[in-house]
This record gives sequence, structure tokens and C-alpha cells, in this order.
Amino acid sequence: MQYRINHPISTQPFLIQPNSPSMASMALVQFPLFLNASKSTTISPNTLSPSTKPTRFQISSRRESFLDLTPTSKPELLNIDLRRHDSSCRKEYGMVVIGGGPAGLRLAERVSLHGVDVCCIDPSPLSGWPNNYGSWVDEFESMGLEDCLDKTWPMTYVIIDEQRRKYLDRPYGRVGRKVLKTKLMESCLSQGVRFHTAKAWKVVHEEFSSIVQCSDGCDVKASLVVDASGFSSALLDYDVRRGQQQRGYQIAHGILAEVEEHPFDLDKMLLMDWRDSHMGNEPYLRPANNKLPTFLYAMPLSHNLIFLEETSLVSRPVLSYAEIKKRMVARLRHLGIKVKQVLEDEKCLIPMGGPLPIIPQSVVGAGGTAGLVHPSTGYLVARALATASVMADAIVECLGSIRMVRGSHLHRRVWSSLWPLQRKLEREFYCFGMETLLKLDLQGTRSFFDAFFDLDPNYWHGFLSSRLSLEELAMLSLSLFGHASNPSKLDIVSKCPIPLAKMMGKLALASIYLHPSPQTPSQPQQSLLNFKSTESFLDLTPTSKRELLNIDLRRHDSSCRKEYGMVVIGGGPAGLRLAERVSLHGVDVCCIDPSPL
Repeated sequence: MQYRINHPISTQPFLIQPNSPSMASMALVQFPLFLNASKSTTISPNTLSPSTKPTRFQISSRRESFLDLTPTSKPELLNIDLRRHDSSCRKEYGMVVIGGGPAGLRLAERVSLHGVDVCCIDPSPLSGWPNNYGSWVDEFESMGLEDCLDKTWPMTYVIIDEQRRKYLDRPYGRVGRKVLKTKLMESCLSQGVRFHTAKAWKVVHEEFSSIVQCSDGCDVKASLVVDASGFSSALLDYDVRRGQQQRGYQIAHGILAEVEEHPFDLDKMLLMDWRDSHMGNEPYLRPANNKLPTFLYAMPLSHNLIFLEETSLVSRPVLSYAEIKKRMVARLRHLGIKVKQVLEDEKCLIPMGGPLPIIPQSVVGAGGTAGLVHPSTGYLVARALATASVMADAIVECLGSIRMVRGSHLHRRVWSSLWPLQRKLEREFYCFGMETLLKLDLQGTRSFFDAFFDLDPNYWHGFLSSRLSLEELAMLSLSLFGHASNPSKLDIVSKCPIPLAKMMGKLALASIYLHPSPQTPSQPQQSLLNFKSTESFLDLTPTSKRELLNIDLRRHDSSCRKEYGMVVIGGGPAGLRLAERVSLHGVDVCCIDPSPL
């Protein structure tokens, strides 16, 4: 899915296009960095509100910045022969995937591997993904996708302020977008996946199948429809009840640029730079940055080629996009980075936290559509790719089974694999992290990350990769509080009591749900902390045994050829009540049932 910000900056609302790739890399982020690179990024002062119109000084500070350069790179189409969906036949697929981003293609690949017929619907399936993706190397290695990283750095680092830096012994990689998409596409095609070039307008549901109505008038039918088109899809219903989490927003501006030189070490990737010394020459920027800070993220690719991005980690309401770009201009000037050419520019707006889709429902979500965005960091792409394998197992178990599980049972099983109760509880911790970050100013944010990256690496690795259990998240919280400075502790206690209370309340209710009665030796209760993330109630075996009634029956004598007045087939409530009322008047009745007792 693509969020499009109109250029020049205007007061018009963001437009949402639901069928585009949905992830990219930023500092702590793998999200869409949106907009076609060919569009101008010039700001027109006339379109800004009175409070944000630049002064004479601000206009002069913008002169001859990278914002005046037009991106030179053009989108390329993959050179692949697609197997097209034949709209003239009425074929029913096992699964239709809406969206050809990383999450959608990975799911199509994993499901088709087991012989399920799959169709992928996307308005431009051969277009390259426009986003720069970044990921921790170990995450891609665990999925066997390390060959899709076109650049890696053995170390990352975070700049807290002018005096403090944190060096992180965890390799980071830049995803080769063309390599990854080509690999997934070729794998899909070799396993029989078909593609349909269109937008999905509507999904009509039948009892055991669904029909996707497309923008070209074509209907595509399948047992299961998965929406991987991006954030806030119109094809899914979201849980917007009163009291649900509100969204935060991450916003950023990034460029892939040729520069005269830059000050960054080629062997290290800069994850976050929270310094504000660049505002000394432009002090009008400092008050807003003290309240809503932004950081720089940098991938040095060579001595004169670099990806740079200015990012607001999370804000509510969203920070002005014009403000982001002004801060980036000031920062690059202060660092002495002179941009010769902009190859690509990227704009992003990412919803973080907020309500999940209603679970279950007839359309299943994947990737950003399913709410998989890390609420406190913005990470998505690696988790979306990994979760696709878990979803595929559940889908294949149903569609490929002899039982032919379809309809509501299929939907429930797949949703349960995506969002088991354990995962929902873990998300409450991450949403609390987001709420905490929303309350912190620049100094509080610096202190928070100073303590966070002093934790045991297993904790911060797991937190950023969404792989900590509830018990580990609780230990992380205690450890983080212990490492924090006294002002940081005061910030958490004084500024976040309501989010903390909400989180603890939801965890308490969930604990009651999982432990409804005291444990007995014959029926051990599963621990909340040992609840497997891939289980749902569908995986539990009923413990009660069916008992037979202790009644002596009058059996039908099959050796005689007696003719009854009435035979009732079935020993349920209706059948037995009818037999009772008719026999009351002397009519001979026989009830036939495979297990009458």
C-alpha cells in the first residue's frame, strides 16, 4: 500500500492507495518510504499555514539544498514472463493474495510450495519496489534470505548526544529490492502461481468461498482471500471500539544521494543520531525539536554514495512533513554533506499501534494490513516475511487436508496462527513502549535510548525483532528501569500512568482467561508464559468424555417382520419428543439412532 503525499506540500489529506508494496527501512524502521522518486520536493510557502510559513531567514537557508534537486532514477520493470490469470475460465483458486509486496509474495510462495493454487492480484506486479529496506542480518539469515542483502555493515551505532555513542555488535543489511522480488517472483512462478494485473475493489463472500471483484471488471474466486495491500485496507474491518489504542505516526524523508563526501565510517551503519548541534545556526528549529525530536539514519554505501533519512520515530498528531525536511537540510549542512545528485527520494507516513483488525473475519490480513508493525519501533519487513511462513502452515493444513476445511473454520484457523493470544499480549507491551516514547522530549528520548542499548543484547535484540516472550518482556522492563537515570524513571512514572494501567489491566484480564479455575493434577493448566505463539483454542483437545445413559432399552426385534405405525430417524430432542407424544396414544413407534444412549 502506498501513502501519497501531494507535492508541493498542501493542506489536502493523505491519499491511500491499497495495492502497493508496504515496507522500507529507516532507523528502527522497515516501512514504506513513499512516493514516486520522479516528483519534485519543492515547498511552496503559499501552501503552508500561517504558523509554519518561513521567515526571510528561513527562505534563504533553503536555497540550493538537496530539496531543489530532481531525483534521477527511473522505476524499472522486472524482466520476467508472468503466468497470467485466465479471466475467460471460471477457475476457483485455493488462495488469492491481494498485493505484490514482500508479505504478499512471500505468502504466495510458501503456500504454493505445497501444491495449493494461488493467484496474486496487483496493479503492477513487475514494478520494482521503490522503498529502501534495511534489516538486521540475523533476521534474514534465519529465513534463508541472506543472499538478498546487497550491502552489510558488521556494526551499527547510535549517537545519543555530542559526548555519548553506543556501538552495537549486531550486523545490519540493506535489502537488494530487485534481488528479493525476483527471487520471490521466480519461486512463485515455478510453483504455478498466476498473476492478475488489476486493483481489488471489493470482496463478496459465499459460505465456502469468496469472490474478488477487480477494477478491470474481472472476478477472481478462491477459498481464501488474503489482503497484503498495506496499512488500513478498506477490505478489512478494524476494531475501533471506544477505549482501543490510538495510533501514533512515524514520518520521515529520505534520499539516496551522490555526495562530494560524508563523515561516516563505511564499516558502520548509523542507526540513530539524536544530536541537535546542527540547530545552532538555525535556532528557530530548536524549540520544536526539543519537544518532538527527530534523528538521522545513514547507510554509507561508498565514499560518495549514501542513503540518508530524517525520521520522527513516533508522534501524535503526526509531525509536519515540512518540518522534517527543514531539519534535514540544517543537519546535512552542519555535517558538511554537499549533495551533488539525488538518485531517489522517499517519503513515509506509517501508522503505529492502534486497533488490530477484527479477528476473525472473512478476509485475512498479512503484513502491514494485519497490524504487524512493531508499535514502538516501526519494524515490519522481517516480521512480515517470517510470519508468512506461519500463516502458510495454517492455510495448507486446511486447504490441503482431506477434511477440506473451508469457510469460517478456515478463516478462524489462519487468523489464530497470525494473532494467537500470546502475541496480542506481547503487543500490549510494545504499545506501552510507544505511549512512553510519545511522552518523552529530546532529553528524555536520549536518556531512554542510552539505557535501552545498555541492556543485555539478548533483550534489545529480541525487543527490536519482536521475539521476546511475556516473561522476557517483563524482565526487560525491570532491567530497563534499573539502568535508567533518575529523571528517566520519573518520566516513566509521572508521564505514563494511564498507558501503564491500561496495559496491566489487559494483561490481568488475559491471565484470568487463561487460568479460569484452579489447576488439578488430572488437568494441568497451561502457563501464560508457556503458551505457544502458534496455538489457539482450535489446537486444544477437549477433556470431557461423553457418557452413556444408564437405561435398559426395548430393542427392535429384527427377526420378526413387525410393521410400526411410525419410525423416527434420529434420537435428538425433536425425534424423542415426537416419539413420546405419538406413543402416548397407543401408536407403535420405533426410533432408529446410531447411538441412542
